[in-house]
Amino acid sequence: MSPSSAPSLVEVLIRGAATVESEVRSQKNHINPYGYTPTLYVCALFVALFGLSTLLHLGQAVSTKKWYLLPTVVLGGCGEIIGWAARLWSSQNVLNGTPFLMQASNTTIIAPTFLAAANFIILGTIIKRVGPQYSRLAPNNYAIIFVSIDLVALVIQAIGGGMASAATQKVDGNPNNGGHVMLIGIIVQLVEIFVYVVLASGFFRNYAARRAGRLAEGSGEMDGSTRLMSYGLAFSTLFLFIRAVYRTIELSNGWHGRIIHTQVYFNVLDGAMIVLSMYTINFIHPGMLL
Repeated sequence: MSPSSAPSLVEVLIRGAATVESEVRSQKNHINPYGYTPTLYVCALFVALFGLSTLLHLGQAVSTKKWYLLPTVVLGGCGEIIGWAARLWSSQNVLNGTPFLMQASNTTIIAPTFLAAANFIILGTIIKRVGPQYSRLAPNNYAIIFVSIDLVALVIQAIGGGMASAATQKVDGNPNNGGHVMLIGIIVQLVEIFVYVVLASGFFRNYAARRAGRLAEGSGEMDGSTRLMSYGLAFSTLFLFIRAVYRTIELSNGWHGRIIHTQVYFNVLDGAMIVLSMYTINFIHPGMLL
């Protein structure tokens, strides 16, 4: 072999090694269902935040005898703890499919549904106190109608999530089909929250307009506690709505899209929004104000 051919051989070997490395990295990215490795300290932080909030909610619900908060906020908080603990597990072994399936079902599907249910019930309680005549729906119907829609959205998302998660465990699987089913459930939930906000806004607007003149017969005065609870409910609902908008855009972008594979979006627009929603109800609590 002539000396002039040596550089060419070295170059070929370097290119070959780079190609192999690229193929290995590509294969790992294909198997990795997240598209990234969940950050250890971020997952641990969310586990701690959800754990503290859930314990507070449990104590507040029992001490104030607001039992409806147990199967709603407390149960939702437990789901978030499990989901983020699973992501913490994934941070140590991202190719393990078990924690991915756990977080997909608990963090992205189940938990926020229960939190929204609590908000529906709280609004009905406020309406009972201030005056049902200002609302287009009877107070009890808010929980009945919107929780029922929530359950339908939950089932749709669970089916889609199961399909997508199972597909990610197969080399030739296509999770987008399940993602499309999940998207339908998320859109149902987004529309539901929007309609809920419209009805709630109408109630407060009607009360404010008639209060400027003369309160209707049978009306109650919105005292400081009820007003503060209304503000807390508005912020809690806003955080859930932002999260629903994000999930809609995320799934519209596809299961292998840039949005779903960008960790910071999920941390801020899903995890942080649910944290803010839960802590809002911790600090502005219906057991203390209603």
